[in-house]
Amino acid sequence: MVEPESPTNRTRVYVDMVGDLFHAGHVALLEAARKFGDWLIVGVLSDEVVAAYKRRPIMTLAERIAVIKACRYVDEVIPDAPYTVTTEFLDRHDIAFVVHGDDISPEAVAEVFGPVAATGKLRLVRYTAGISTTDLIQRIRMSS
Repeated sequence: MVEPESPTNRTRVYVDMVGDLFHAGHVALLEAARKFGDWLIVGVLSDEVVAAYKRRPIMTLAERIAVIKACRYVDEVIPDAPYTVTTEFLDRHDIAFVVHGDDISPEAVAEVFGPVAATGKLRLVRYTAGISTTDLIQRIRMSS
């Protein structure tokens, strides 16, 4: 997968996500993340990584990548992103900030973003209430 080159003078921001059944909450997260810089990189977690900590995604990795790449706030996608974000990962991709929804628990912050959070590069943004992939799945089940 070839991604456009970002000029070195850009502030590169990173979000990792599953992006299953891409919805308005995902868009709000990406829009908020983009405000921390001018080049947004989205790491998309593999089906196997996601299945290890929650349910297996409904959409394939390729489908999720295609939809996320189509979002106007996204400049670059990293397939098979790591579950744990390290400072080495940030350095390798020249990332200034990592953004996540504020619905994450302190334990999950420590597990997934520990070293990054310690550097002050983690930014939490307001979680969009009332919409989630789990909610969409429930709506679909109720409508059938």
